This record gives sequence, C-alpha cells and structure tokens, in this order.
Amino acid sequence: MKILVTGGAGFIGSAVIRHILKDTSSSVVNVDKLTYAGNLSSLDEVLPSERYSFCQVDICDPQALTSVFEDHQPDGVMHLAAESHVDRSIDGPGAFIQTNIVGTYTLLEAARAYWQGLDASKKEAFCFHHISTDEVYGDLADTGALFTEQTPYDPSSPYSASKAGSDHLVRAWERTYGFPVRVTNCSNNYGPYHFPEKLIPHVVLNALQGRPLPIYGDGSQIRDWLYVTDHAKALYKVFVEGVNGETYNIGGHNEKTNLEVVKCICAILEDLAADNPHSVASGNASGFEGLIEYVADRPGHDIRYAIDASKIQHDLGWVPEESFETGIRKTVEWYLNNQGWWQAVIDGSYKLDRIGGEA
Repeated sequence: MKILVTGGAGFIGSAVIRHILKDTSSSVVNVDKLTYAGNLSSLDEVLPSERYSFCQVDICDPQALTSVFEDHQPDGVMHLAAESHVDRSIDGPGAFIQTNIVGTYTLLEAARAYWQGLDASKKEAFCFHHISTDEVYGDLADTGALFTEQTPYDPSSPYSASKAGSDHLVRAWERTYGFPVRVTNCSNNYGPYHFPEKLIPHVVLNALQGRPLPIYGDGSQIRDWLYVTDHAKALYKVFVEGVNGETYNIGGHNEKTNLEVVKCICAILEDLAADNPHSVASGNASGFEGLIEYVADRPGHDIRYAIDASKIQHDLGWVPEESFETGIRKTVEWYLNNQGWWQAVIDGSYKLDRIGGEA
C-alpha cells in the first residue's frame, strides 16, 4: 500500500512517516512545501528506505498535485499539511486561510479527480484521511465535560477557524461527491522533533539557556496531552481500519494546566540537567522554576480542551501507550540528547521568541 502524506516534514507528519516505514510494510510519498516548520532532518532515519519518496510541493498548487498523483499512484491520502501555531494565526491569519482552507480544497479536488479515474477495486479501497484538531470545538469550562465526535464546532482563533473550515470542506466532499473520507481530531501533541515555538520545547530550550519561561495569564488553561508517537499509531490505524464518513477523536487522557506542564519540565530538568548553571544543584536557589514569568494572556485563549477517545478505543482498539509522566520525560531527554537538531532550527530565523501574544 502506498500512502500520500501531506506535511510529512512537519512535527506530526514526520512521526507518522517514521512509524509507517519502521513498523509497517506500507510505502510513503511525502508531499511538503518545506515552510519554516518543515524539517527533512526529522526523517533522517528513514531516508534510505526504498519505500520512501519526497516531493517538494505546495498543496495550493493544483498542477503540481495532479502530477504527484499521476506519477506516484497512491492508494490513499493522509492530509496533515497545515499552518498550526495559534499565536502566528493571531498576527497573520492570511497564511492560515490560504494553506488550511484553500490548500485543503485544492488537494481535495486533485485527489477526487485521481480517484474518479481509478479502476473499481482501487476506487473502493481509496481513502482521504483528514487530520484535524480539537481546537475546532472551542473550549470547555466544565471540568467534567469532554469533546466528543458530536460536539458542535465553536472555534476561537484564526487557526482553529481555518481548521474547522477545512473539516467542513472534507465532509462536504463526501456528502456531495461520494468521496471516501475520514476525519480525526486530536488533542495537544508533544514529543521529539517538535518545532521550538510550541510550549513544551520552548520551555525546555529556554530553561537550558536561563531565559524566561513565559506563561500566558495565570497558567490555569487546561490541555489534554498526547504523545506524538501514540498519535501517529492512531492515525495509521484509522487510515487502515477506519470507516469512511466517520470521525474519530484522539486524546491522551492527560489533562494538565499549562503551569503544571511547565513545572513538570522544570522538575525533570533539575534531575537530568543538574549541572546546568540555572539548576538548584548548581547553587541557584530558585532553580529552573525561578525562570517562570507570567505574561499577558493571548486574545481568545480557550480555557480547557479535553477529548473523549472512547470511540476509537471501542471501534479500532486504540489506546495511548504513554502517560504524560513517561512521555514528557522521554521528550525532555530527547531534547537534551539531540542538540544538533534543535540548534540547527534556532540558528535560523527563529530565535525562541513566541509570536502573537499581543492583542
């Protein structure tokens, strides 16, 4: 089976490709524009595989997409290409509309044209798997409530609104054209190869350099954290075993406030980076936690996300393997042991400054 993966040089996309090529017999065609967050070095370990090929293509380019489908003849699509950082969407929403909405439309049309030309058996087996986010649902104030597949959409940011729009397009293509689609909505991912603008790697790398650890508001916002390898396995399972027309929510069953996450990272660094000059062991009385700095909350900041993942567990037998405690320690260890990867990232235009905090 050959799968066309869009956004395969990104954080989640690269995890999906590593899983497919290491743990399955499927082949991958990686389609990625290589924006600032796309990093082919995240795929170094699988690049020698004969089952892997790469096409540097913008999903907003219909001619290029048509050529990819004609040249590679995939058996389905896993669509992960997206602008994904909420802060950036506040400062510059246009790129999110273009990639997440226009790009998804362009990809849908290219995939549909290709699908219509397949023979009956291949057409029956084809699947367009659209990967989305729990942020399309808005937020949850009730500590007991969870997002289900039936939760109404109520996006709060330009990012989540653009992803909600792409979700609606995908479902409309199924209803209008009979195009075979599946949709997944996931909670916050974390793990190795995460671009440093996101909370967890941002905190790890800033702490190591003794820079402030910014927390929006009072840090009470709650997120459900999902280890990226668990997510990759869930996505492949949905692609292979899921039902067309269905939506599957994927969550880690790990609700934590942002402040809890940051303090947990600080505690792990006190253990694993005790020789760092900013640690308690090195004579800094306040340790890494002393670097925490509360900053003005970002506009429209959702209070709480939490996923009910019972459907994917019941229907497909998927459950996350990592708890937050095991996953976050693995993540911090990875950043400590892979300075070459993240140093190459921050030596470029990104300087560990989070973007979009101002109203």
